[in-house]
Order: sequence, then structure tokens, then C-alpha cells
Amino acid sequence: MAIHRMSYLPATAPSGCPVPSPKEGRPLSPRTLSPRRIWRSVAIAGAAVVVGAVAIAVAPSAVAADNPFQKGPDPTLASIQATRGTFATSSTTVSKTTANSKFGGGTIYFPTDTSQGTFAALVIAPGFTETQSAVSWLGPRLASFGFVVFTINTNSTTDQPTARATEMLAALDFLTGSSSVKNEVDASRLGVSGHSMGGGGTLEASVRRPSLKAAVPMDPWDQTKSFSTDTVPTLIIAAQNDNIAPVAQHAKPFYNSIATTVPKMYVELAGAGHNVTNSANTTQAQFEVAFLKRFLDNDTRYTQFLCGISAPSTVSTFMNTCPF
Repeated sequence: MAIHRMSYLPATAPSGCPVPSPKEGRPLSPRTLSPRRIWRSVAIAGAAVVVGAVAIAVAPSAVAADNPFQKGPDPTLASIQATRGTFATSSTTVSKTTANSKFGGGTIYFPTDTSQGTFAALVIAPGFTETQSAVSWLGPRLASFGFVVFTINTNSTTDQPTARATEMLAALDFLTGSSSVKNEVDASRLGVSGHSMGGGGTLEASVRRPSLKAAVPMDPWDQTKSFSTDTVPTLIIAAQNDNIAPVAQHAKPFYNSIATTVPKMYVELAGAGHNVTNSANTTQAQFEVAFLKRFLDNDTRYTQFLCGISAPSTVSTFMNTCPF
């Protein structure tokens, strides 16, 4: 610290003239330090103070460097509940042929402003018998908050969670390696999400690829009940009255099986059914935006909307492993 620099000045002035010991208890005489030497000593001490002042001014930024992934203004509850973020977006379609039948094609939504660097990316898969239209509302909404979002079709609408996991990971590889927006994507910050069997696929994809930064299963369904080896930060969006993937047999066991050392969150929408996440939902969106910002962008400004809060009235069960 700057204030300590003065204490490290030598007991002998740089000119070689000795400085009286404090315990001698007598004033300095002109013979002890000439005016020129006094001036030089003061100048040296002053320089140390200036250097110290610079150190104080620089230290905070040196200690807490800006997050290079942080994008957008400081968030508020109103801003994360809004139907649009601050980024203008566009979209492009991908055919099944272009995808080499590794998945069923889809739509990529992306921010048009590339001046802020690359963006984290998320692949979202639909559920059993569904196409990407079931989750399409999330594409432009999440992209407007500063993400590249790829809503995909599966090769068959009856594909099981394991197949959907394979397709989601293939879609991520396509997005970062071959897509027209690959240069806008940060391949080190990727996530997966999906509805119903797509939600089960989300969990299976997380187990297979632990390098993922975030996962958001929505009303997940899977015959596998334990994901104890999953280490990817996970937000489970569930529905209280889900009669297709009842939470007691699916979402809750999935959540409980993930280790408590893993950042995870469970948000159960009150009075909702299995398809609640297939249309715009403010409660889901606010938690999803905050969670993805926190873990895909490492943006701790959003932690305030995840930890240390009371669940809104639209949520029937709320669990997490905060702080994170």
C-alpha cells in the first residue's frame, strides 16, 4: 500500500547524509542537513507519496479486473423480466441437410452488434412429438440479452432423451465449427436446454460434456433418475401440475441427484402444466436470463436475482445451492 512506502525509506538519506535517530530528541540543525539536502530529501519523500498515490488509484482495477464477458447495462428486476434485452437480433435457418442429418436443422438467433466481442451460445431442443416451434419464443428473447441461441429440430420427433443429447451436442459443434455465425460464438462458453425429453437430453448432454457452462432442463422427462456425475451448473424449470413428467418422479429426483457442490437451482411454476415452458413465461424468463448471465457470462451482477431472495408467488417450490 502507498502509505507503507514511506516506512521503507532508508535511515540514511540518498546523498549519504545521516538522519538523526528519533530517540535523540533534538531538532535538526543546519549542519545536520543543508537546505539543499533538505530539499532533496523532501523531493524524494514527495516522489514516494506520489508513487504511493498512483498505486492507490491503480490498485482497485488491478485487483478486480473487468469481466471480459460482461455485456449490457446493470440489470434490474424489470430488465430481466422484459420481453426484450438491449441487443438487436437477427436469425438464420439451418436445414437438416446442412446439418448432415446429425440433427434436424433449426434456427440460429444472434445479436447483430459484434462490437462487444464474441457471445456465449445455447442449444435448445424440443420435447417428444414437438418441433423447434415449441421452444422458439426463447430464441429471440435470450439472444436479445447477448447470447447466440440455436433452437433445433431432432431427426425424429419421437427421439428419446439419449438421442436428443447426441443431437444437441452435434448442434453445438456445428454452431462453433461450421455455422455462418461461428465467428460470433465463444466456443468455451456453451450451454444446453430442452423441454420434456429435450430436458432429459439436456441432463444427459451435461454428463457427457462436463465442459458446458450451463444447463436448463424444462419440465424434464427421462427414465434415468440419477445424474450424480453431472457437474454443470443447472437450472431446472418444473411445473407443479405436470401430469406427463410429474415432478415427484422426474424434476425433483433429477435435481436431488446432482451433488450439492454443483451450482444448481430448482424453480417450480405454481399451478402450471407440462407445456408451460412452450410459451412466453415471465417467471421462467427472469430466472433463465439471470442464470445464463451468471454462468455463461460469469456475470456476478445477476447473482442478486438468484440468491438471497424470496420465491415469487408464481413459484410453488424454490431450491438452490447458493451462494454462487
